[in-house]
Amino acid sequence: MIIIFKKSASEEQIATFTEDLKSQGLGIHESVGENTHLIGLVGDVSKLDVDQLAANDFVEEVKRISEPYKAANRKFHPDDSTIEVKGVKIGGCNFAVMAGPCSVESEPQIIGVAEAVKSSGASLLRGGAFKPRTSPYSFQGLRGEGLELLCAARRATGLPIVTEIMNTEDLPLFEDVDMIQVGARNMQNFELLKALGTLDKPILLKRGLSATIEEWLMSAEYIMAGGNEKVILCERGIRTFEPSMRNTLDLSAVPMLKAKTHLPVVVDPSHAAGIAWMVEPLSMAAIAAGADGLMIEVHNDPKHALSDGAQSLTPAKFDAVMQKVKATAAFFGKTLN
Repeated sequence: MIIIFKKSASEEQIATFTEDLKSQGLGIHESVGENTHLIGLVGDVSKLDVDQLAANDFVEEVKRISEPYKAANRKFHPDDSTIEVKGVKIGGCNFAVMAGPCSVESEPQIIGVAEAVKSSGASLLRGGAFKPRTSPYSFQGLRGEGLELLCAARRATGLPIVTEIMNTEDLPLFEDVDMIQVGARNMQNFELLKALGTLDKPILLKRGLSATIEEWLMSAEYIMAGGNEKVILCERGIRTFEPSMRNTLDLSAVPMLKAKTHLPVVVDPSHAAGIAWMVEPLSMAAIAAGADGLMIEVHNDPKHALSDGAQSLTPAKFDAVMQKVKATAAFFGKTLN
């Protein structure tokens, strides 16, 4: 349920009204925009009388909503949310590019790539320390050592770091990570999502390989219900019947998400197609569709990468793509961080 207040409503009236609702065991999600002040009620609202609530002279409108996700719902929060990661803003008119290798392999590799992507305009460094792989015989990442190397690259460049977590047991290792990524395979790892909901740290939530948009938003709701509202959604392609690409990038999800949620949406064109030459056109299309950022894989030697070399751009190619990203983002009114 959503309750919209009149512009003439006083802070005292709203506070008294809100406290009364809290005393009935309801959770309150407050949203204050330029022209709107509303609260969303989370919990069992079936016993509330809509007419009685609307009878208050400071209440503009009362709405029941049917969607199961509440905190992530745009109806609860009409204005776009902007999530800040160590000074880098994502959402609204702010556009950010996260770039780096699929896997952290060595100190020279990660620092070299970090310096290259920063010089080309990337605002965050992505890199995998813990790698979920389809085959148990594939490279699984450097784990704790990989996190230390990412921190070394941050010290060398100043770029905030983004990396994937696999389970709750590793949470203590991620205290120095600036934004924690939840991969597609863990999108519905509900115990992990609940644990991340207790943190005061941005979470990048990737879409599951076969997840519907509602399932994806419900996963975001798990994190937000725990108190952490710093969630960024990442479209990374879904599994379809088409065999010519690794996945099918669902760009229609971007405007649909923009209609349903206030959360920022970024696109990962590298994992979507799994083909390096497709990263550029998919990036341009993602910006045109309304994305708030991109996540692009960059490796200094893709042919010898320990994972996902086929979809990784060289630093030189990434630089060329970034020139077009900057121009396209500016054309659509986005400010590149």
